[in-house]
Amino acid sequence: MKQLLATVALLTFSFTTTAQSLSDLSPQQREQLEQRMSQQGSAANTSAANPQVFSQANQSPLASGQQLPTQSRTNWRTGTYGPVMEEMLSEEDRQAIQPFGAELFTGGFRGLRSDGLNPGYKIMPGDQITLKVWGATEVESVLPVDAQGYVFIPSVGPVKVQGTTAGQLKSVIEGAIRSVYSSDVKVYTNVQGIQPVAVMVTGYVNKPGRYAGVPSDSVLYFLDQAAGIDNELGSYRQIDLIRDGKVIKQFDLYSFLTKGTLKQPQLEEGDTLLVHERGSKVTVYGDVGRSYHYELEEKVATGKDIENLSQLKAGVSHALLVGTRNNGPVADYVTLSQFENVPVKDGDEIAFFADKRPEQIVVQLEGKYLGQSYFVLPKNARLMEFLNTVSIDPKETDYKNISIRRQSVAERQKKALEESLDRLEQTYLGAPSSTAEEASIRAQEAQLISQFVEKARDVKPSGRLVVSNNDQLVDVRLQHGDVITLPARTDSVLVSGEVYVPQSAVYVDNKDVYQYIEGAGGFTNRADDDRILIVRQNGEVVNADNAQLRPGDEILVLPAVSSKNVQLAQSITQILYQIAVATKVALDL
Repeated sequence: MKQLLATVALLTFSFTTTAQSLSDLSPQQREQLEQRMSQQGSAANTSAANPQVFSQANQSPLASGQQLPTQSRTNWRTGTYGPVMEEMLSEEDRQAIQPFGAELFTGGFRGLRSDGLNPGYKIMPGDQITLKVWGATEVESVLPVDAQGYVFIPSVGPVKVQGTTAGQLKSVIEGAIRSVYSSDVKVYTNVQGIQPVAVMVTGYVNKPGRYAGVPSDSVLYFLDQAAGIDNELGSYRQIDLIRDGKVIKQFDLYSFLTKGTLKQPQLEEGDTLLVHERGSKVTVYGDVGRSYHYELEEKVATGKDIENLSQLKAGVSHALLVGTRNNGPVADYVTLSQFENVPVKDGDEIAFFADKRPEQIVVQLEGKYLGQSYFVLPKNARLMEFLNTVSIDPKETDYKNISIRRQSVAERQKKALEESLDRLEQTYLGAPSSTAEEASIRAQEAQLISQFVEKARDVKPSGRLVVSNNDQLVDVRLQHGDVITLPARTDSVLVSGEVYVPQSAVYVDNKDVYQYIEGAGGFTNRADDDRILIVRQNGEVVNADNAQLRPGDEILVLPAVSSKNVQLAQSITQILYQIAVATKVALDL
């Protein structure tokens, strides 16, 4: 309210420096002041009714059902900081994107010339025709087509064949012979020799020049002879066939690429294929079959046109458009239906995403249970409410030792392990040595580290999530893809790692860890008898010195690190612990 009064005072002062009150203002000044006060009051009310979501650091996000403030900006358009969203694609990925259709010109047409014997081939001067006639008269000859387009048949005369297709040739010649010999006569024809043609290929191709072929060859054959269209500059949608200085046919190779249609007239000596400069281009990537640069048919297209060209993957729901307009860089993120009417221009980048938040998740059961293995649950379902729907036999299922295998946990375990291995290599490999003896020791350590790191990098963490605390299940939120393990009840204890005879032994109450190890042949000479772990069925890993054995436990004896470098031994031992926790495996050194 104080701010509003201050605004009124300031406005009053700005209208006149001599007026002492509102009554001193002229009617026009008073009307203008009232309008501004109304606008200020409206803005103040809007601000009060729509507070910013994160106006303070300790403020929580919107609760379910709340609306974003109308003043909140969801489209950021500032044109002072360079290209927008360039980080969406790495430079390597960007360089790998090819123009749509670039795969056409990899030599696939170069070795496949037409022989001219297809039924649609039109006879031209210079061609040679094999003719055999028997019956009322006999003729066997190879007839050349002269410059006027005629062949001369003995006892019949000249017959016009230029422009006649190979499929029609027999009937034309047979008709001419029957006009002279009305009696029974048989005719056989064949196009034996095709007159070659030379076609100029120019414009934005990789190797412009004059290339030979036959009249029925495809324009793709000649473009391939010219090493294809220039991927940076050439057009796949504007190719002219020029004859005698006139454009007789225009080609859009997108019709061939998407529909398989490529209609062309028969080529003639002296024809020219002209590839124009590339038109407007957009780049499409994201959840599509393959990323491409697409050439627009016109300078401006719609989002629907881009959708028709792109092969969208199932579930695509949104499109991100990044580009530049007259007022600077722009970026818009819209639904697929909204994108259909969005104008798309030269240089735009469009990324398609499957960005719908699923309302359901799928989880899997493994272990000992009754019924189905896969379940579709509501999003935000919790472990306890799900387990209450699962049928088990309590005599067979150890329902107190349930655990979850989760992909996100496996990824974090793998990342943590990789970081530890990187630190190990950076710390100990390549360190300088001051003496020959020290250099010899470091060489031995380097060999040990390299062998260990190579084995450790092949480890695949299980992603086991411990969901018990003090032997009580924690009601965690389930995630899509979770695998819930319901272990079977067992009366055995597994002994593995650095023991002579890894084995399963029957659980005996009050029998300690060392007695089980002795039953497995005792420690190997590489064992670290101070570092023995117990892995519970629920995935929990504890030190053997501080735990009581239970049925189903695994005793894991870790190897000792044979190095005089105490710091190195501690680092490797720590990583061995990481691997044991993530995989239930004592990695062999």
